[in-house]
Amino acid sequence: MIVPTAEPLDVIAVGAHPDDVEIAIGGTLAQLASQGKRVGIVDLTDGEPTPGSPGPETRLAEAQAAAKILGATVRVTLDLPNRRLFDGYEARVALAKVFRRYRPQLVLGIYGKTPMASPDHWQAMQLTDAAVFYSRLSKWDAEFDGLPVHTIPRLIWYPLGWASATPDAPGSFISDISGQLETKLASIRAYQTQFPPGKERVFRMVESQARLLGGLTGIEAGELLIGHHPPVVRDLLGM
Repeated sequence: MIVPTAEPLDVIAVGAHPDDVEIAIGGTLAQLASQGKRVGIVDLTDGEPTPGSPGPETRLAEAQAAAKILGATVRVTLDLPNRRLFDGYEARVALAKVFRRYRPQLVLGIYGKTPMASPDHWQAMQLTDAAVFYSRLSKWDAEFDGLPVHTIPRLIWYPLGWASATPDAPGSFISDISGQLETKLASIRAYQTQFPPGKERVFRMVESQARLLGGLTGIEAGELLIGHHPPVVRDLLGM
């Protein structure tokens, strides 16, 4: 039996924990939403347990508030374990089901490792890449609750670590978030348990990085994205 799908999303951004996508690409998501795109966010875990949070209900409420600030249409939290997230078959299928249900044209996923930070991020990258592949596989209906096959045309990665957010990877480019920087910062501030006043330096780092990436390219603020191949230019002067 084919399970009814939801109204399609244009974009789905995948993070290991609530606040990952806000920190890395909150401005890009806000920009897409302002352009009328239907934006979805998938958190692979609820981020619990975590210092400062009284429990998952609070963290989930913060995540929904952040999504509203960004203009996201849908936010889904999968039941995968924080701190013990591993790229495995069941996790791949769980995420691929979301892709099949919402049928995005673009998936944004974490790029690379984050040394000295959560190893969940590296697992999330591998898991997301695999789920994009699983989403398009036919003759496997029983594994996906009858959800129809969906081929995702575009996969783009975003670096989450501070040190890795420099445009030196093949296929890297800057997303212009001029005019959306304050929205990005506001979405991060929605996580009051994670970023209390004592962690104000986080906001200075986020803003400084966005303005540095913008300054490199002559805009107000930017975020780094990485395609799986270098961008193609047909109008060099126009670019």
